[in-house]
Amino acid sequence: MFENAIKLSEILSLKNIIIYLIIINIIGFYIMWLDKRKAKWGKWRIPENTLFLITVLGGGIGTIAGMYTFRHKTKKLKFTIGLPTILILEIILVIYLKFI
Repeated sequence: MFENAIKLSEILSLKNIIIYLIIINIIGFYIMWLDKRKAKWGKWRIPENTLFLITVLGGGIGTIAGMYTFRHKTKKLKFTIGLPTILILEIILVIYLKFI
């Protein structure tokens, strides 16, 4: 009955996790560029919670790289402290889960 079902271990393979992280970080970088562009043109902006959500979902490297590449949100302590803190906590969590 479940012969054709995909196993969770297949979905969460190292290859798939790496692909996901690459994609979410590209999205994080892009969304910072897009928000900066919208800010320059005075258009509708991407909510700050969305920027944090992308970071929490694993896009911390991309959002931080985008923040400094485009000099966007760099004067907001909430971002200069918050985004790296989320990334560091995620790294600590992965290391912890790896060794328990």
